[in-house]
Amino acid sequence: MALHHLQPGEIANLQHVGGDALSSQSSALFKTDQLEVMRLVLPLGSSLPLHSVAGEITVQCLQGAIEFETPGHLQKLQAGQLLYLRGGEPHSLLALEDACVLVTVVLGA
Repeated sequence: MALHHLQPGEIANLQHVGGDALSSQSSALFKTDQLEVMRLVLPLGSSLPLHSVAGEITVQCLQGAIEFETPGHLQKLQAGQLLYLRGGEPHSLLALEDACVLVTVVLGA
């Protein structure tokens, strides 16, 4: 079965039913030639290893807290906070508690 991606004008619910970060799964909300938006659900202790993407990104913490690392810099990102990175910058993250983040990637101009 194909993954559902949002259609133009379609509303996505980014909150959790019952407020539980683990009550839903990670999902790719939509992807176009220029932009990709993903909602990542991260249980406590889960991580994404050091990686980079060509385009600029934003990471918005919707719930919980994550540790966000770039070479030489370690930050804690909490619910309600947003982080921006230039394209190509290596980064990793670790869930400090059950967390949910919204990731936006610029794919092209």
